[in-house]
Amino acid sequence: MMADEATRRVVSEIPVLKTNAGPRDRELWVQRLKEEYQSLIRYVENNKNADNDWFRLESNKEGTRWFGKCWYIHDLLKYEFDIEFDIPITYPTTAPEIAVPELDGKTAKMYRGGKICLTDHFKPLWARNVPKFGLAHLMALGTISRKELLVEYKALTGW
Repeated sequence: MMADEATRRVVSEIPVLKTNAGPRDRELWVQRLKEEYQSLIRYVENNKNADNDWFRLESNKEGTRWFGKCWYIHDLLKYEFDIEFDIPITYPTTAPEIAVPELDGKTAKMYRGGKICLTDHFKPLWARNVPKFGLAHLMALGTISRKELLVEYKALTGW
């Protein structure tokens, strides 16, 4: 992904993960989830310290389904949306696809089901960083897409 310097800095401040495990890996998946939560907690803390708090996530007990809220403030208005994603069975080799269901079909940057269209540059970047990248990195790198998406949505709908 052709990330700008600010995004590179944000991503570099997120702890990298060490365990190369997905949902099928049982005990190793538990270790991976611990690393994911530690990384997400650090990313959220960093965002709060930078006055850039923009999402909340939680997962089911198995850590295979994630859901929460994201928000974006534009022209002093707060736009808040549900977000969700499932962990692919081939995770971390395959990145999850973040969905914003209520925006399904409303912008050109959405796939069916409200999945955000990540750029062609994202997949090679993710692949080069397996297993170091995790969900916090996914959220940080999706920030550019999220901002573009919500501004485009506002322009299209007049909301």
